[in-house]
Amino acid sequence: MKVVFLHDVPNVAKAGDVKVVADGYSRNYLFPKGLAVAATPTELKKLEAQKQAEARRGVRTEQEADALAKILQDTTVVLKMRTGSKEKLYGSVTTADIAREIKKLTKHEVDKHKIEFAEPIRELGRHQVSVKLTKEVTATLNVVVEQEAEPEAKPEKKREKKPTKKKEGKEELLSSSKAILELPQTPAKNE
Repeated sequence: MKVVFLHDVPNVAKAGDVKVVADGYSRNYLFPKGLAVAATPTELKKLEAQKQAEARRGVRTEQEADALAKILQDTTVVLKMRTGSKEKLYGSVTTADIAREIKKLTKHEVDKHKIEFAEPIRELGRHQVSVKLTKEVTATLNVVVEQEAEPEAKPEKKREKKPTKKKEGKEELLSSSKAILELPQTPAKNE
């Protein structure tokens, strides 16, 4: 029996494939689970229309990706990061940081998982980052990492030590215990 697969079936076919399968397999497994339908002329026309619509979407997606790639190649992302000695960053620049800045600069949202760098960015300077927009379209983005301006040092407040009640109580206790120790000892009378 000739069927049109609606969903992927492992080791058999992918969605949209037209294949000949055993009658019992199609009647007892594929049709009841909604994985395939019989390959009638109307189903074949639907499949052809779906493939054409998918092709149009693919072309439009490619054109949008090309336009975004041109914008990204002309864009330089500047990130201000905290640094330690020898111009090393605390931590590293993440793909989420870059995606956030791209959205601020270009108003286009780029998935952070599509941003790739050869090695982690842990130093100040200019770096090249690739952004894979689709299977065929990849843009190269310039990322400049600069040192964040250090905040002004706040003057330290001097704290005056205030005597606490606990310490006063201890001092009184110590002075009273010294007084008890200094009492003259009277010899005990033997009766």
